[in-house]
Amino acid sequence: MNKKNVFPLILIVVLLAACGTTPEKQAKKIGELEDRLFAEDAGMIDEAGTLELVNAYVEYADGFPEDTAAASYLFKAADISMNLLDPKRSITLFDRIMSDYPDFEKIPHCLFLKGYIYENDLHDLEKAKSLYLVFLEKYPDHEFADDVQISIEHLGKTPEQLIMEFQARAEAEAAGDSIQ
Repeated sequence: MNKKNVFPLILIVVLLAACGTTPEKQAKKIGELEDRLFAEDAGMIDEAGTLELVNAYVEYADGFPEDTAAASYLFKAADISMNLLDPKRSITLFDRIMSDYPDFEKIPHCLFLKGYIYENDLHDLEKAKSLYLVFLEKYPDHEFADDVQISIEHLGKTPEQLIMEFQARAEAEAAGDSIQ
């Protein structure tokens, strides 16, 4: 290769490197997507835009895994995926957070939400119960511990069964109050 051909090649490489994304550029893109999707006048859910936002969160974490915002962005991506009824992607993202960011403040939330997804979306009650039990073992004093205990007690019950139980409990309490 002669010197004449090397200069344009070097220039192209330098320009491509300069155009690379930075945490600031990616965060700005995320902010713009969030502003557009969560604006008060946004109206109906923009599923394509929402998926673009989820992908932007994941791209940020992929590109800048050491950045303090990476775990938060992955959590947001998992949360939105869960609400878009993409439970498998949510679980994958929660697992990634738990393995890559074990000190992230929302690790208990990740574990709880995994159990919730297995229970309510995937209908794998055994897996849900095992996750709930791990949650109670690791985080017995967490604000969600009572919710997890109730979830275990009601695991697999139909809404009709729950209503009957609540009615029976209310009747028993009413009968107990009238005796006193």
